[in-house]
Amino acid sequence: MSLDWLGAPCATPDAAIADTARAHQTQLTKPPGSLGQLESLAIQLAALQRVPNPAVEQVWISVFAGDHGVADEGVSAFPQVVTGEMVRNFATGGAAISVLARSLGAQLEVVNLGTVNDPGDIPGVRRAIIAPSTANFCLGPAMSEAQFAAALAAGADSVRAAKAAGAQLFIGGEMGIANTTAATAVACALLDEPPSRLAGAGTGLNAEGIRHKVSVLERALAQHADAVTAAERLRRLGGFEIAALTGAYIAAAQAGLPVLVDGFISTTAALAAVAIQPQVRAWLLFAHRSKEHGHARLLQALDAEPLLDLSLRLGEASGAATAVPLLRLACALHNGMATFAQAGVSNA
Repeated sequence: MSLDWLGAPCATPDAAIADTARAHQTQLTKPPGSLGQLESLAIQLAALQRVPNPAVEQVWISVFAGDHGVADEGVSAFPQVVTGEMVRNFATGGAAISVLARSLGAQLEVVNLGTVNDPGDIPGVRRAIIAPSTANFCLGPAMSEAQFAAALAAGADSVRAAKAAGAQLFIGGEMGIANTTAATAVACALLDEPPSRLAGAGTGLNAEGIRHKVSVLERALAQHADAVTAAERLRRLGGFEIAALTGAYIAAAQAGLPVLVDGFISTTAALAAVAIQPQVRAWLLFAHRSKEHGHARLLQALDAEPLLDLSLRLGEASGAATAVPLLRLACALHNGMATFAQAGVSNA
């Protein structure tokens, strides 16, 4: 399976519509800039959606699940069987993202890329099984070239489904025991940062557990120090779900579909996507600042200003879903407020 599609050009935000939206904001009955990020969000969404009246009523959420061979190193506070169990929980409506998606009226897609504890066929879960898990990247590459290509393509498939359903916003989420370790490895490799700066508690490791995670990451990074390109670093150190998110973000930018990025793991995928295809950056909005150690460094690298800071660190797209009402309010204000002329209010 070829990776040539990763280099295809991305859509271009409409600068003329951005100018029109910016001018419209100056005519609304408020002091200029008084609604802060809500104003800039509306302008950005108008340019991305190429319409003067942006909207995010049709939201598509894809949660990608996959297990990690590095779990064998004891880097998670939870057993690996939880990944497969959570796939079922997502589909049956019991997970945080399930509740949030229902509350938002969003379309929730669950994609099983391969779990050690395979839950089998479940209504509402798309099976795109690559393998029961990635390989332990302390011993070799996490993914073969074929597996890597399949994971990237799975993300692109979700974007195609979202576009076909008329989505106005794409959100990607993830589930996979040990995936904060994999994400940290990828982030360290892409940013040339030591694991001690980016490694955090993940599912709830104590100080000793974090020290062990750092040592595992140091071994892995030394093992794959000869990986030069961003794609190769992602293949060797990432996970199926992280690669799927990366593929989804690239495909969304190519298709002209705005993306709302979740927390640490999703931001790592965004970092990889931008490293592979720099034009992706224009299509990314950032939902929140995760409590996970290292997320602030990733946001800095992407020059990203998140919308929320609620000490969230759950993943599974929960933080991004929580930020959707802010985007909807930004659009409502932009589209619904009266201008000075319409309201008969003086604009000194």
